Amino acid sequence: MQELLNYISSYLSSDQTPGGAGNFLWALIYILLVFAGLSVAVIAMNWLERKILAHMQVRLGPMRVGPHGLLQPFADALKLLLKEDIMPDEADKLIFWVAPFIVTLAAFTVFVVVPFGPTHAITDMNIGILFMLGVSSLSVLGIVMAGWASNSHYPLIGALRSSAQMVSYEVAMGLAVVSAILMTSLNQQGTGTLSMIGIVEAQQAQGTWFVFKLFPLGLIAFFIFAVAMVAETNRAPFDLPEAESELTAGFHTEYSGFRWSLFFLAEYSAMIAVSSIAVTLWMGGWLRPFPNALSGSTWNLVFSLFPGITFLFLAGMCFYSTARMPKHPYFRIQTAGLAIFGALLALIALVLFIPAVRVRIQDIYWFCIKVAAFMYLYIWYRGTFPRYRFDQLMKVGWKILLPMGLGVLILTAFFGLWSTTHTNLWHP
Repeated sequence: MQELLNYISSYLSSDQTPGGAGNFLWALIYILLVFAGLSVAVIAMNWLERKILAHMQVRLGPMRVGPHGLLQPFADALKLLLKEDIMPDEADKLIFWVAPFIVTLAAFTVFVVVPFGPTHAITDMNIGILFMLGVSSLSVLGIVMAGWASNSHYPLIGALRSSAQMVSYEVAMGLAVVSAILMTSLNQQGTGTLSMIGIVEAQQAQGTWFVFKLFPLGLIAFFIFAVAMVAETNRAPFDLPEAESELTAGFHTEYSGFRWSLFFLAEYSAMIAVSSIAVTLWMGGWLRPFPNALSGSTWNLVFSLFPGITFLFLAGMCFYSTARMPKHPYFRIQTAGLAIFGALLALIALVLFIPAVRVRIQDIYWFCIKVAAFMYLYIWYRGTFPRYRFDQLMKVGWKILLPMGLGVLILTAFFGLWSTTHTNLWHP
């Protein structure tokens, strides 16, 4: 028993990831935490997207199920679990059944190497970025399998569109990623890294996020990735595989119930995954704003209070909305529910102010805030831009982003080699 306790507590003083420390128990705990956190994030994203789009279009969005519709995602999940699961008679039943699981597993497996902090990752691989790009690319197999196995015209066309789209934009995305990897070698040693944690540490060591590195090359590479990741996840304005006006629901037209919900879960998980890659490569990962310029114990204390302040602000918004709720008896339950939700947020805020907690959690907070900004952009794009035609989609990928990616890669290599050479001459 004592050995087990020592095994559990030994990792708490470690400065490595669970995988790096070889602690399989904590690796399992991290996997469960990531799975639970990702599921909650998808639920929150579902509600936020509906509410934000509604307010953009001067509507209210979900309001009936729970206060301000907070319980609507849970009601939708319950409905999907209880809904009849239909499979077409002529479908390839095995492939039809396996396809949504492949898409979902590919989206979730990416998070094995996502660094939420210097030690807050399941594991750190020396080829972490290649692992993320390779695994995330496997989702196209599940999409093609779903479209083909349905034995229906619309799903097949949607699957072919999706595969062509994902393959096309992965080329430009890969070039942008290589540009960011080259920037990690802009140090006195001239050595780079493919480790996700190493990429963030390189940005900290160089004193700048890579989006501002070799300006404007880092910004252009980031722009290429930002456009490509929207196309990779089949989101508006590049949601051609699921164009309702042409293909009904695209590759998952014939899916219903729980299996349809897996595609839905995989889509939002993939959005969070590619946003995590963008944050790690160009936006400093878990680093707080100005970690080098605003250093010292005082600034560290100020920035460590942000998580608690954020939840206090959200609790205050809930209490403000509670006070503005109609005083009619029909709204009594909704008012009480919103007040309880605000109290829970306030309780979380108080916990986050505890010194031991705020020091441990601030890395995760800054990482999640940056990812949340990208998720908001996804919603903004959907409510703003019209859908591209398929020929326009291919033109953007092959005739615009690909030449830009090649140019940025060549210039980054040239200026990187030039700056490294001159640095070594001045600092032998």
